[in-house]
Amino acid sequence: MVVVGADVHKRTHTFVAVDQVGRELGTKTFDAITAGHQAAVRWARERFGGDGVKVVWAIEDCRHLSTRLERDLLTAGQSVVRVPPKMMAEQRRIARTRGKSDPIDAAAVARAALREPDLPVATHDETSRELKLLVDRRDDLVKRRTATINQLLWRVHELDPAWAPKPRSLDLAKHQQILADRLAGVPGIVAELAREELADVIEYTARINAYAKRIATLVGAVAPTLLAMAGVGALTAAKIVGEAAGASRFKSEAAFARHAGIAPIPVWSGSTKGRVRLTRSGNRQLNAAIHRIAVTQIRLDGPGKTYYEKKKTEGMSTPEALRCLKRRLTRIVFNHLTTDQATTTTLAHAA
Repeated sequence: MVVVGADVHKRTHTFVAVDQVGRELGTKTFDAITAGHQAAVRWARERFGGDGVKVVWAIEDCRHLSTRLERDLLTAGQSVVRVPPKMMAEQRRIARTRGKSDPIDAAAVARAALREPDLPVATHDETSRELKLLVDRRDDLVKRRTATINQLLWRVHELDPAWAPKPRSLDLAKHQQILADRLAGVPGIVAELAREELADVIEYTARINAYAKRIATLVGAVAPTLLAMAGVGALTAAKIVGEAAGASRFKSEAAFARHAGIAPIPVWSGSTKGRVRLTRSGNRQLNAAIHRIAVTQIRLDGPGKTYYEKKKTEGMSTPEALRCLKRRLTRIVFNHLTTDQATTTTLAHAA
């Protein structure tokens, strides 16, 4: 097997091929366009793909920089794995070669993939990618609306503190209209700016709601089993589907839990055998989505709350019991994702 590590940049990608023991076999830089990616595939096939040698591409997971490269490689029928940047940085730190360069970084990516054979496999899944893009866009609009509302509230406070709307109410049309009526006809630059900012809030709200409806329709078609789970709404389900990018690329639910940063880290020695702690690595967006499910289930009567209370009666602290519940829910979420993906694939083939 030959692993080709990629150090990705906006204009160019540098590739370094290593063998099974990490020895460097070759390096080359190509333009970060489809033609360059195709040339890289030809280079790898001609140099390293003979005599039944399996070529695996290891790409530093930089999302915006690496997405197009991933898609072109998968379209060309190549095997691709994603290497977290933190893992690559650790490999570079312990390497004998000092300094930093594109070839050094690409070699570190390849050797990190050799050291960790169970990395998530990249897949060409248009549905999960579409959901991720839609959810990310909606989240960005929510952040912009929040910033605009905060600025607007200070304008209103300067005009008249009594006009301040109820906390967290300006996403509702009723309270937007009440504030608009109060600001109408008020002279001065502060009121003028407040009216403009309120108009921006109304526009952002309309676009956010439109994205939410579109997301709900799409996720309802591809993840009905996940949506039926207690504590899972359309936006949470869409976030999970988009960040997971296909359950089939994980070899097990344990690998999925590790990817989500929910699998605990062992921290025992001697008499503390069995002790673990929370990890801060992994996909934090996926972690946050499962955290929301756990917090919701704790408030509702059901298996989740029962399991949580059981762990607390066993002597666990609140954070420890919550961690255990998240790990349990991760297994359930993964099973639902697997079921939904299998159903979607079957229906697609039947069509």
